[in-house]
Amino acid sequence: MANTKWNVLVTGGAGYIGSHTVLELLNSDFQVVVIDNLSNSFKDKAVEKPECLLRVEKLAKKQVTFINCDITNKQNLNQVFKKYNFHCVIHFAALKAVGESCEIPLEYYKINVGGTLNLLEVMNENDVKCLIYSSSATVYGVPEKLPLVENMKIGDCTNPYGKTKFVVEEILQDLCNSDKTWSVISLRYFNPVGAHPSGTIGEDPNGIPNNLMPYIAQVSVGKRDTLYVYGNDYDTPDGTGVRDYIHIMDLASGHVKALIYMKNKGYLRFMALNLGTGKGYSVLEVIQAFESASGKKIPYKIVERRAGDISSSYADASLANSKLNWHATRNIDDMCIDTWKWQQNNPNGYKTIESKF
Repeated sequence: MANTKWNVLVTGGAGYIGSHTVLELLNSDFQVVVIDNLSNSFKDKAVEKPECLLRVEKLAKKQVTFINCDITNKQNLNQVFKKYNFHCVIHFAALKAVGESCEIPLEYYKINVGGTLNLLEVMNENDVKCLIYSSSATVYGVPEKLPLVENMKIGDCTNPYGKTKFVVEEILQDLCNSDKTWSVISLRYFNPVGAHPSGTIGEDPNGIPNNLMPYIAQVSVGKRDTLYVYGNDYDTPDGTGVRDYIHIMDLASGHVKALIYMKNKGYLRFMALNLGTGKGYSVLEVIQAFESASGKKIPYKIVERRAGDISSSYADASLANSKLNWHATRNIDDMCIDTWKWQQNNPNGYKTIESKF
């Protein structure tokens, strides 16, 4: 079956990871339908699609079908499935901030777990049993050792966000064990950063960024005065937290590779794969790399540790390489250069009035 005949539903496709993945799906000749409730996306009321997807269409020179739909609304979800003949679902739609999840855990369980249950039930009812799930390295909790490998124990999570991802993975495994016609690939992301090299699409968080790179970028263009570094007393070389940062375009290509693998292999039940570079960078190292990329000094202040954070986390991504023929190709300098280009072109994100696009 040609890729052009495979119709893919992307939930949360107007988000940061979703929009970059939609672009790569279009470039790989998949047909794409996006649903999103736009809770974390900018949308001009005068147009039918969010700005990020309009830009994706320009880059790909192809159209995307967009539907404003919330995964917590099962009836609306079912209407979407009745209208389109999907072959697979890529499921991004979720709340994703570690710190915020500690403050409003019920909302995280409602959307990340409850919304996913709705989606799975609707998929089951409509006989769509291929799913690529957006999981997270947070399912590993506090690492027993590094690098993190897929067969390590999961579930000892340090925050509600990670717990929601773990719970859904357990649900997916139980589902695949009970029904052998399901195929699920759970992609455990490490820390996605960067932007499309064109500077056309990138990360545009609502309000104060929860993640390091967009916060640094906003400080670099003067949108924010100071970067807050949460803790410098971790057991790491410079005392700041160490993470495995992965370029958003490498992450997007991982989803396309997973989709092609699933399409070629047929029923494969449940498989979890790490998507990371295998190398960790501290907060201070990321700041230094961004200063080199931008030529800007990043003022920062050390403050107390943030609830739910861990010392270090980085991946062993060799299983994704052997299964999907995928590996990360971009380094921390590429990540910073592309983030800086996006932020320069769009100092206020997609709301930029004098955007170059």
